[in-house]
Amino acid sequence: MFTALLKKDLLIELRSKEIVISMASFGVSVILLYSFSFNESPKTFSIFASGLLWMVFLFISVLGLHRSFSLEKEFDAIGLVLSAPVNRSLIFLSKWVSGFLFLLMAQIIIVPLFWLFLALDIPSQIGLWLLVFIMADLGIAAVGSLVAGITLRARMSEVLLPILLFPLVSPLLIAAVKSTDALMVGLPFEEWKVWGAIIFTFVIAFSVTGVLIFDYVSEE
Repeated sequence: MFTALLKKDLLIELRSKEIVISMASFGVSVILLYSFSFNESPKTFSIFASGLLWMVFLFISVLGLHRSFSLEKEFDAIGLVLSAPVNRSLIFLSKWVSGFLFLLMAQIIIVPLFWLFLALDIPSQIGLWLLVFIMADLGIAAVGSLVAGITLRARMSEVLLPILLFPLVSPLLIAAVKSTDALMVGLPFEEWKVWGAIIFTFVIAFSVTGVLIFDYVSEE
């Protein structure tokens, strides 16, 4: 059933291409704004580039999560899914994985342009850099899927989603920014491993929480 739910989300996106394109378009627009604003002092920009990059990822994740869950409102699709004899934790898992994949696909477009337009140096520890991105994306998708499920049936859910999501995901973003910044300046893993541990703990905590409580979250 998990495979069927995940396949449904991916097929809808493959046909419409609404979510990834909107996420990537917004991200590229912000990057262009950055490049015109900081082209006179790229060295100064490199100091806080990590924070700005993860802010872009946070905003595009809100776009993707809201659109992904709002599709379930059409023709009361969420009601049909919830009435099916299926463990509701599988709904959370499918939304978590699809949200992660959508965010990752948008990043594949955004990150190279970010480095290209802003003339930044590519981190030498590329393997750790990719691992930080993947783990942080999993954390954002886990929290976002849980919060989007809570706000799905609420009025003005598009407003409630970022209001609830931003405070919850702040520890993860801080750890991701610190880790990315350390990798950009070439610090050894031992000097920033505590931030990596925070990211890993955050992902485990919210993924388990989502699996355990999504049955109650999805009630009327």
